[in-house]
Amino acid sequence: MFLIVAKYLIPKGYRGMALFPFVLVKYDFDKANGTFVNHEKIHLRQQLEMLVLPFFIWYVLEFLIRLIQYQNKDLAYRNISFEREAYTKETDLNYLKNRSFFQFLHYIKLK
Repeated sequence: MFLIVAKYLIPKGYRGMALFPFVLVKYDFDKANGTFVNHEKIHLRQQLEMLVLPFFIWYVLEFLIRLIQYQNKDLAYRNISFEREAYTKETDLNYLKNRSFFQFLHYIKLK
């Protein structure tokens, strides 16, 4: 993992993003935020297990489905299965040591 401060590459309203093998953060102080970095590391693991490109295809498709479902981009984003897993487990700094493959599947909402 390469942690890079890239203020102008992060979309408005967000503080960071994972693009395997990089974690881009908007603010330098977030590099020391264990919970924030763990959230992004969970995304790196998700990307790796899906061989990167399929992760992004799934991510965009699920976002579009959630956008139709919720009619709200913030709710759509928060309910993407990858985000639900990352937000749920971001405070567990040992999560990735025991995480099994494709755990994000447990976070898919069918309704």
